[in-house]
Amino acid sequence: MSQVDAIEAAIAPTLDRLGFELVDVELVGSGKARTLRVSVDREGGVDLDAITEATRAVDPLVDRSAAIPGTYTLEVSSPGVERPLRRPEQFARALGETISIKSRDVNGRVVRRRATLTNADDDGIDLDVDGVTERVAHTDVIAARTMFEWGSAS
Repeated sequence: MSQVDAIEAAIAPTLDRLGFELVDVELVGSGKARTLRVSVDREGGVDLDAITEATRAVDPLVDRSAAIPGTYTLEVSSPGVERPLRRPEQFARALGETISIKSRDVNGRVVRRRATLTNADDDGIDLDVDGVTERVAHTDVIAARTMFEWGSAS
C-alpha cells in the first residue's frame, strides 16, 4: 500500500462521517519540504469554516497513521473548478463535461487530449474526441481533470 493509499484509508471514513467527499490526496516534495495536499468537497461546496473543520479532523488522523514519517505541511482545500479525476465514481460524476486527459494508447504511447466524457464505468471511460468515440481503460489513464470553460462575456 502506497503512502497516499494509507492516508486515504486513514482519513476517508472520518471525512465521510462529517459529510465531506475526499476528492484527492497528493504528497509532493521530499525531505523536510514535503506537503500533503488533501482536497475535500461537500454538497453545496466548502467555505473557510468547512476547510477548518476538515483540517482539524484530518491532522491527528494522518499523524496517528504514521503513513508519513517525519515532518510535512498539511494543506486542506477545495478541489476548485478544475477537479482531478482518479476514481471511477469521479469520472461518473463528470459525465458530459470537457476533460483534459493524459493516457496510454493501444501502442503504449502517451497521448494528451481534450474531450467530452460520455460514459464511465468500473472498467474505463468513453470520450468524444472531435466526434469520434474513444474507449480508455482506467489502468491506461495517467492523469485527468475537468476543464473550466469560460462563458461569453455579458
